[in-house]
Amino acid sequence: MTTTFEPSAGTTPGPAQRPQPDAEVLAAVQDVARRSQVAARSLATATRATKDAALHALADSLVAASGEIVAANAEDLRRGREHGMSDGLLDRLALTDERVAAIAEALREVAGLPDPVGEVVTGRTLPNGLRLRRLRVPLGVVGMIYEARPNVTVDAAGLALKSGNAVILRGGSAAASSNTVIVDVMRRGLTAQGLPADLVQSIDAHGRPGGVALMQARGLVDLLVPRGGADLIRTVVEQSTVPVIETGTGNVHVYVDAAADVASAVEIVMNAKTQRVGVCNAAETLLVHADVADRFLPAALAALGGAGVVLHVDDRTAGQAPESVEVLAATEEDWATEYLAAELAVRVVDSLDEAIEHIRTWSSGHSEAIVTNDLAASERFVAEVDAAAVLVNASTRFTDGAQFGMGAELGISTQKLHARGPMGLAELTTTKWVVHGDGHVRP
Repeated sequence: MTTTFEPSAGTTPGPAQRPQPDAEVLAAVQDVARRSQVAARSLATATRATKDAALHALADSLVAASGEIVAANAEDLRRGREHGMSDGLLDRLALTDERVAAIAEALREVAGLPDPVGEVVTGRTLPNGLRLRRLRVPLGVVGMIYEARPNVTVDAAGLALKSGNAVILRGGSAAASSNTVIVDVMRRGLTAQGLPADLVQSIDAHGRPGGVALMQARGLVDLLVPRGGADLIRTVVEQSTVPVIETGTGNVHVYVDAAADVASAVEIVMNAKTQRVGVCNAAETLLVHADVADRFLPAALAALGGAGVVLHVDDRTAGQAPESVEVLAATEEDWATEYLAAELAVRVVDSLDEAIEHIRTWSSGHSEAIVTNDLAASERFVAEVDAAAVLVNASTRFTDGAQFGMGAELGISTQKLHARGPMGLAELTTTKWVVHGDGHVRP
């Protein structure tokens, strides 16, 4: 039986339209989910010390297995190149000893964060003497469907463990070799700490049909988080019966205002675009106020072109480009594109209003930045731009769980319910009301 993630064009699939995995795959994934439920219960009474010790042990295990992980990753990279994967996506997929060490360090940072489970969000005593507390509690079983990001395998497991959840991972074929080794290392590490290995499980062996089965495991899986390209995210949102938190794409803008410091603006734009191109918080469109264009654009375009960035520009920007910099004429499609590559769309605008209107039209709601020394302009930008993160005089590359002091992240939520922005420990919890009385009955 052929199973596909793609819905019919122009439709939102109803129950009859959703692709159905074969019975064997469905049963296998449901068994994984049930084991995850059992494993998650073991964390209900686990202390912070227990969870933190496990996180440190997992970090040590990953570092010890770094050679094995990097060797497996080399196989993934080889297949990616053979299939024409872009340089930006290859960079996102790649692991080195240094990157493995950084991923392990993120686990240690999560261990150092406060445990959200049991936190009293609010509490009060009613006039009748009833004592109310609203506590943070784990969600239960969290599913992840993601692409070519082996670091997410570790981040998801670490955040889930600290927040008292079990996690089921569907990491995609591009990182299959890396993820197989990483999951095995973490499961062995959990067992060595006296915790159930089933707190971390992968369904990669079941391929895309397994992903479909995970999307339809309502009642067994409490939350599903897709992380990847627009097609993957849209498909999971439209086809899942499990509640989904949407981690949107990053059509990210940097607006250089009339009152910007030119040298600082060039540095911010270069960092936002070139520090790492294949990530969702990298800049994809640069907007420049006409009053600063002749001072900012020649230097910025020269720097971007020198860094190998392909520039898609409007006519006014083209007029400011140095002769040494090759530019392409921008189209409407460029304003809508998340390149995830060394490409950038550039447009000159006549006002802050025009910049905000462009962002409203084309933004994916991820991260938007303004560079300005005008306080009133920055305050208007913050108030009127609708995004998960709005940055003033800072690179969009800071929209990141680790950079925000959250240790790691499950993804960047661009929706407005439950979680928005980097999803850390608190976003993997829900709440319950605990009510204490002294024989109270309702009159």
